[in-house]
Amino acid sequence: MGKSKKIKSEAEIQYDKKVKEVSPTSPLLTDCVKAFLFGGAVCVVGEVFYTLYSYLGVSEKNCATGVSITLIVIAAALTGIGVFDKIAKHAGAGTVVPITGFANSVAAPAIEFATEGHITGTAVKMFSIAGPVIVYGSAAASLYGLIYYCFCRGV
Repeated sequence: MGKSKKIKSEAEIQYDKKVKEVSPTSPLLTDCVKAFLFGGAVCVVGEVFYTLYSYLGVSEKNCATGVSITLIVIAAALTGIGVFDKIAKHAGAGTVVPITGFANSVAAPAIEFATEGHITGTAVKMFSIAGPVIVYGSAAASLYGLIYYCFCRGV
């Protein structure tokens, strides 16, 4: 038995044609270059802070923590004053993928729904985007930790 193909109606064909006409084309190479450059810039800023913290005598472990906290605070502040979205419009995945994107995904809904109150607005919506990342990231970390414990505890 072969698979039966669904025949599109004239309305569906016209709809598909209209969608293609009005949908903006995305310059893939340009978007990739911008994401690479902006993402790299985020990393350079992180390295600058790491070097600064090292110079100030902070331990290596605490430098890494300090850089993460600093980048999160900067991204949240830029989100709060409306600058992060303007940067992300041009940077694409260059700002979404690093830790700055995570900070934006927590801060943006919190700011957007602040008018609904601290509990039902800010607190409820704060993790609407970042929540799944936290849940599945924590679950994966627990699973990996359990596997490591079971197979590598004698090492």
